[in-house]
Amino acid sequence: MQNSKDEKLDGGPLSGITVLDFSRVLAGPYCTMVLADLGARVIKVEKFGTGDDTRAFPPFVDAESAYFMCFNRGKESIVLDIKSPRDRELLERLLDTSDVLVENFRPGVMDRLGYGAERLAKTHPHLIYSSISGFGHSGPMSDLPGYDMVVQAMGGVMSLTGWPGERPARVGTSFGDLGAALFGVIGILAALYRRTQNAQGERVDIGMLDCQAALMETALARYDVEGKVPTRTGDCHPSLAPFETFQAKDERFVIAAGNDQLFLLMADAIGAPDLAMDPDFSSNDLRVRNRPKMVAAIDAVTSKMPVQHWLDELNEVGVPCGPINTIDRILDHPQLLSRNMIVQVEGKSAKPFRTAGNPVKLSAYKDIDPATAQVAPALNQHREDILAEVMADAEAYDQNQTAKKHAQTDAEDFGWASFGLKR
Repeated sequence: MQNSKDEKLDGGPLSGITVLDFSRVLAGPYCTMVLADLGARVIKVEKFGTGDDTRAFPPFVDAESAYFMCFNRGKESIVLDIKSPRDRELLERLLDTSDVLVENFRPGVMDRLGYGAERLAKTHPHLIYSSISGFGHSGPMSDLPGYDMVVQAMGGVMSLTGWPGERPARVGTSFGDLGAALFGVIGILAALYRRTQNAQGERVDIGMLDCQAALMETALARYDVEGKVPTRTGDCHPSLAPFETFQAKDERFVIAAGNDQLFLLMADAIGAPDLAMDPDFSSNDLRVRNRPKMVAAIDAVTSKMPVQHWLDELNEVGVPCGPINTIDRILDHPQLLSRNMIVQVEGKSAKPFRTAGNPVKLSAYKDIDPATAQVAPALNQHREDILAEVMADAEAYDQNQTAKKHAQTDAEDFGWASFGLKR
């Protein structure tokens, strides 16, 4: 516990942890971005020529991909040719000093390269080896490719997203990739904790489809209990009412009165206490069953005044509510700004742009400074620095081994001399 907010530490709780990041595109890089935000050193291992695929993804800032920079801020970049003996030796040295390896290739790729989990478990037993793939490293579909859109469809979330009677809709962000990334972080942190107890590494196997199933909230249980397949419900919650959008005079907004007490408060706040007296609305279950009638009754009231009027009235009595913000409003949102959630990122052009920061706020550590741009690496930018570091470590190791050998010889000579004998 910190004594004062002025005594916060630099870095993060993962300071001293080194991550070798073989991943590309989104799931793996987002996972390692979170680890970097928490203080880990992340060395991004990229392929010759193009590097991470997302270096070619728009939008661009002076020919640099903003997509790439968003999820690779604060990392180092090195290009390694696994076919080159020199680079393989360099990689072996990096593995010796790394704590975590993250990859998101299809199962079998790292094995063919000679750096699969089973081999490294023998040669580098301290290493936590995290794999993120479409379907995990076991099961009948493990060899199939799995992208975000595929697992959104297969995992069920698309069947629940959109309006009744309309086509299934993709979630607006890459829900499949991001869910797998965050479960990957959880697995890595758990493995790091376990290593403090037994000094052994761990295999973390993350399947994107598994993660989608885990994020289905109560949909699986609802079907198993009720025998009815959940489907698209538009903007409302299938089990709570009112828990959806309503029409104000200027635009739509959200009211989430998730229990009977909140419904009573809402009815008073919008100046329609008679709603609370309607027997069709007397319990959450009845409001869910009579949702169309309830929505029409509330819309008839809220459509007479603008959104901000209703937000003021509802917030005054503690009823959860909110506007439907567009992305331009997010960047300037006072709550997010006050919590350093809008940060700057830049590449070699030093032209910063804004993106989301680290939502994990820790009392012992300083937060990211939103006024200082986080730097994303150019391709192979840190090769020479990493090579010099590895060579220095190797030289220090050789010197240490030589010193140990001399000390052992001296000790043995002393042992013979103490008996008045010569070797």
